[in-house]
Amino acid sequence: MFALLPVVLLVVGALHWYLWKRLVKDTTRTRRARRLGTALAVLLALVIPATLALSRTLPHSRQALVAWPGFLWLALMFYLLVTLLILEIPRLALRLWKRPARVVAAAVEVVEAPAAPQDDISESRRLLLGRSLAVTAGVLSAGAVGIGASQALGAPNLKRVPIRLAKLPAAMDGFRIALVSDIHLGPLLGRAHTERIVRMINGVEADLVAIVGDLVDGTVAELGPAAEPLQDLRARHGSFFVTGNHEYFSGYREWVDEVNSLGVRVLRNERLEIQGLDLAGVNDATGGGSGDAPDYAKALDGRDATRPVVLLAHQPVQAHEAAKRGVDLQLSGHTHGGQMAPFNLLVGLQQPVVAGLGTVGGTQVYVTRGAGFWGPPVRFGAPPDISVVELHGA
Repeated sequence: MFALLPVVLLVVGALHWYLWKRLVKDTTRTRRARRLGTALAVLLALVIPATLALSRTLPHSRQALVAWPGFLWLALMFYLLVTLLILEIPRLALRLWKRPARVVAAAVEVVEAPAAPQDDISESRRLLLGRSLAVTAGVLSAGAVGIGASQALGAPNLKRVPIRLAKLPAAMDGFRIALVSDIHLGPLLGRAHTERIVRMINGVEADLVAIVGDLVDGTVAELGPAAEPLQDLRARHGSFFVTGNHEYFSGYREWVDEVNSLGVRVLRNERLEIQGLDLAGVNDATGGGSGDAPDYAKALDGRDATRPVVLLAHQPVQAHEAAKRGVDLQLSGHTHGGQMAPFNLLVGLQQPVVAGLGTVGGTQVYVTRGAGFWGPPVRFGAPPDISVVELHGA
């Protein structure tokens, strides 16, 4: 964290300089207004690194005090940058349109009554253009953050997803897996969030529950009570869990023991048979950095090839390894569906499937958008979900 601090400050400073230029310099006339705007821009620039640092170092009971304002500003800043960059196009078009008009006017000598100084006219036009674009960016950004916050903090959507597996036994046709990921218990999401998810899943009466990583953003000591309602999950064939990358930031060994103690079986590079179907689970792709790497051979090799296999793996990118071993279906999360559009376009550069059902090397991959959020309490264009995957024969 401290090694990256200079880079973070440099990037955050550059972004806020651009916001200051468009929202303060281009919209103010007086020195007083510009000084106030500059002071506010500097303050907001400091809020982001302070939030990232304090939300991890403060006692858990106080983390929300800095997380709420800091992460909401981070979301608003993101959308201000996106809208202002888009508005650079009409800004440039207006400048190019006015330039030929000024050239023609300068070439024609017209004797007329004294007019307002050219500098005053240019300044008025600059202010009008700057303020118009700033207001437009502000309204659009605030609207996106408001809609996104209501989606992030509201109940997840319940999605029903039929998927066909060629080798599925006839007796398992209609087998339902309640899939949830990225619950992200932490400073902004607590026990009530878990209780709502458990109620929704139990209402489905699924055959099996799969939690595919990123349950927590904190230690067992901090978040154990928030995760406790998982012990109330009900499914005919039980509940299962695989680690996500955030478990490795939060003390994964303690969380593996804690989740197991709640009656949710942690699949650690292993598989089991359920009525003629193999259910396998591997550790997250980042686990190697903590000495807990995914072991696809251990989880998948030596199985009966006549049985279909469903793999639980946190990241969709793990499907490249799964496909090499003939996995029929991989269930994943991690992406949040991008969480805040258009960030989903960047996620697609790293992950083969951002949300929904796709195919990687012949293996079907279904990616849930997850039930929580990370960082800003905002999900715009990527509402949270709990997916009910219903298996059918081909």
